Amino acid sequence: MEKFDINSLNDEQKKALYETEGVVLVTAGAGSGKTRLLTHRICHLILDKHISPYNILAITFTNKATNEMRERVLAMCDCNIWISTFHSMCVRILRQEIEVLGDYTRNFTIISETDRDKILKEIIKTLNLDEEDLEKVEMHLDNIKNKGQDIEEYFNYLMQFGNKNNLKNYYQAVCLYEERLRKSNSLDFDDLLNITLQIFNNYPEILNKYAERFRYILVDEFQDTNLVQYKLIKLLSSVWGNLFVVGDEDQCIYSWRGANYRNILNLKEDFKDVKVFKLERNYRSSKNILDIANNVISNNSERLEKNLWTDKDEGLPPVIYTAYDERDEAQFVAREILNLVDEGYSFSDFAILMRINALSRSVEEGLLNYNIPYRLYGGQKFFERSEVKILLAYISIFVNPKDEISLLKVINFPKRGIGDVAILNLKKEAGENDLLSYLTSEKFQFSKYYSKLKAFVEGYKSLLHDMPALSLEKFAQKVLEVFGIISAYQGKDEDSVNRLSNIDSFLASVKEFEEQNEDPTFIDYLASVMLRSDQDDIENGGTVSLATIHAVKGLEFKVVFVIGLEEGIFPLTRANNSKSELEEERRLLYVAITRAEEKIYLTHANRRYMYGKTNNEVESRFLKELHIVEKADKTKVKVPKRKDDFFLPEKEEEAFVSGLKVGDKVEHTRFGVGKIKAISGDGLVGRIDFEDFGEKELMLNIATLKKLEEKDE
Repeated sequence: MEKFDINSLNDEQKKALYETEGVVLVTAGAGSGKTRLLTHRICHLILDKHISPYNILAITFTNKATNEMRERVLAMCDCNIWISTFHSMCVRILRQEIEVLGDYTRNFTIISETDRDKILKEIIKTLNLDEEDLEKVEMHLDNIKNKGQDIEEYFNYLMQFGNKNNLKNYYQAVCLYEERLRKSNSLDFDDLLNITLQIFNNYPEILNKYAERFRYILVDEFQDTNLVQYKLIKLLSSVWGNLFVVGDEDQCIYSWRGANYRNILNLKEDFKDVKVFKLERNYRSSKNILDIANNVISNNSERLEKNLWTDKDEGLPPVIYTAYDERDEAQFVAREILNLVDEGYSFSDFAILMRINALSRSVEEGLLNYNIPYRLYGGQKFFERSEVKILLAYISIFVNPKDEISLLKVINFPKRGIGDVAILNLKKEAGENDLLSYLTSEKFQFSKYYSKLKAFVEGYKSLLHDMPALSLEKFAQKVLEVFGIISAYQGKDEDSVNRLSNIDSFLASVKEFEEQNEDPTFIDYLASVMLRSDQDDIENGGTVSLATIHAVKGLEFKVVFVIGLEEGIFPLTRANNSKSELEEERRLLYVAITRAEEKIYLTHANRRYMYGKTNNEVESRFLKELHIVEKADKTKVKVPKRKDDFFLPEKEEEAFVSGLKVGDKVEHTRFGVGKIKAISGDGLVGRIDFEDFGEKELMLNIATLKKLEEKDE
């Protein structure tokens, strides 16, 4: 583990580190050692300036970054400080302060994006609005929450210019959504920030408590802050004024969720005497990789001038591959991975990055063809699987009895004969009371639904009584037993087996949380689950990482493939008429390129099958901006104009290194029995017609193929 050694920093890092007082802005290019600077600055404050760890706050944007920074600081100066994401920081504050508002209690539930969407759909249906209206309501809700605006003021302003009837409907929908959450003692992700800001603005004594405490504040990835986060930082630094922010506007790729890189520029206007430092030395990538990254990002106008450099060697030249179609692109990626593995690379050294998830299918098929282990990120996450969400909902109703959103998920699981009509009637019976309070009251015993829910209610009361005496893991096991959840998934089919396996994994996660935290509670466990980010699941587990570019920001890989560099895909079509969106697309490519340490591949296809049809594609304008034309002889892989030219006619009796020839019958571990229809001129790739899977192209000397003799057939 890294030791505290200021001399390990370069000159620019040292200059920024020693400026401990006032506001400091560090514009840090990709791979420029900002985490090292941040951790050394924290330890410098503690060890050299003798600042109490209690008075330092560090804010990051992912749990992964939080954990890494915490471990480094602990190893370097044996101190624990408050390091967290914005959302985790706000949860911690709200658990202490939210009751001042009167509408919520400390055991509030954090709802998921999926639950938010479900609630909005129900409200739209109740108001007899259309699906198009749902998109508008979501847009208005995002605008309100990303900017921390008052709902009524927001809509009053819009009504001066827009359709008043529509806006009144949208206003009503947003108000109903907020009312639903308040009644359930629940917050969405944006509420965590907004309600904290609301408390700070309206209760100066509470703000002062935290602003007095945090004498030194450090913020990572400052370009990703939205307006609400920026306001929170301004308020928290209002007493001492010692604010240290690190950011890179070239890596701002989250404007669609409110991130505003202009906060970097606003900082210089809102605070006096802001000291600015640039970190341009890159420790991650080779010179060739940095050259093309600098070339592409220099086309953006809304940025602070900087140029990444390194004292590393030039490294391997970048490779542009023009594929015939998406299958050819996938084959190329798979072959290159296997070739590099033969040279000593590990599968975990590779990342295949795409602008949109829709590109993953053909790549996955190519990797499967060659038995290359991979993991797709951005698909269904573990805690979003239905059986896991059921368990989370069951636990939530014990933590927050007002959580009607969770209650409605479990009230009829396993099946108890409680449908939509019954739920509506139960709500009427409950009146002003929250539903769970009514179900556990003596009054409910006279309901016609009592017999159906008797076991559920008695089980709930019994477990609620036993909860304080049980460990988290034991309580979770009791929930499974008492409510018959395991029996609901009993079956021999693969789906049931997978669901039971996921339940086991869930119990393991509860046990792990319990072991890793002091005084663990389910309130904290549920919060930790809800605040997980995409990156938390990405790990080097001996597999190739297949992911969107958004999912890998902040990570690094020895070899990176960026696929689908075609107009309409990267950049997206919507960027054609928007300078700001085109610049964000360019920042995405910059982020993708700068994930690579040693080798970068950029691929595009002449034809691509997407959304039900095959289109002729035009290569991305970004490829021209890379300025690597002069290296074309070395870097551009030539391919035949026609795909069939790749397979040259061969004599049937001619066998290759693989020992296989045209006409041989073979068996593949996954695709079964097939016949070799053609072999490439170099003898490496065979086109095989499988009886059950159709034609596949496989590398004959690598794929797990068994030649079938007459007796085997």
